[in-house]
Amino acid sequence: MKPARSLPLLIGRKPLLEAIQQGTAIEKIFMLRTASGPEITAIKQLARERHIPISQVPVEKLDSMTRAQHQGVVAWTSLLQYVELQDAISMVVDKGDVPLFILLDGVTDVRNVGAIARSAWCCGAQGIILPTSSSASLTEEAIKTSAGALHKIMLCRIPSVPQAIDVLRLNGIQVLGTEMRGSVPVYESDLTIPSCVVMGAEDTGISKDVLKRADKLIRIPMAVNFDSLNVSVAAGMILYEAIRQRSGTGQ
Repeated sequence: MKPARSLPLLIGRKPLLEAIQQGTAIEKIFMLRTASGPEITAIKQLARERHIPISQVPVEKLDSMTRAQHQGVVAWTSLLQYVELQDAISMVVDKGDVPLFILLDGVTDVRNVGAIARSAWCCGAQGIILPTSSSASLTEEAIKTSAGALHKIMLCRIPSVPQAIDVLRLNGIQVLGTEMRGSVPVYESDLTIPSCVVMGAEDTGISKDVLKRADKLIRIPMAVNFDSLNVSVAAGMILYEAIRQRSGTGQ
């Protein structure tokens, strides 16, 4: 399924600008590389403020998305709602819960995102953090794979992974990077304290920023010498360890 067919479109400069101003959730904006003018400037400014990703594209891309007069701008409206990361953390703390977030660092397969959301919701994580610079668009396929969990768990968009880490640290949340050669087996890491687990890209793993800035690197021990686990499977295993520790059963 192509994502462009699974999300409603907003077409044209004025309709998009008015939609953003009115608070319509926008998944992604596709903008002609040479587009200019006051409305384009306003769209770019609002997109930055609201962490809406913009993809600079040739006219052929826009023409393939719609036959209407697009004026150099087409956007996917979102099927989901997003929450500011700081607001999400505050809501969790105000409820008296211990924060548990998942930060997706370059995970671009919508089915993996959906599967991670499903495990995260079932295992008590409160939110998923999606950097606009390196995340999948959350389409109908992602929602279907999540079995509806993407409608239940908080979704936080933020411009970049480093910015997410800064916000997490300011709130006293440990950042755990997942890495095959991580120094600590996941079961030896304390997941009962405020935590955010960073899951890396399907092919390259976590970024250098996470490797440098994570409070700790964790790994999933494996019985055989094998390349890696699927990112959604790995996330499920780590999340299960989190709920095991937090339940206090030791089972």
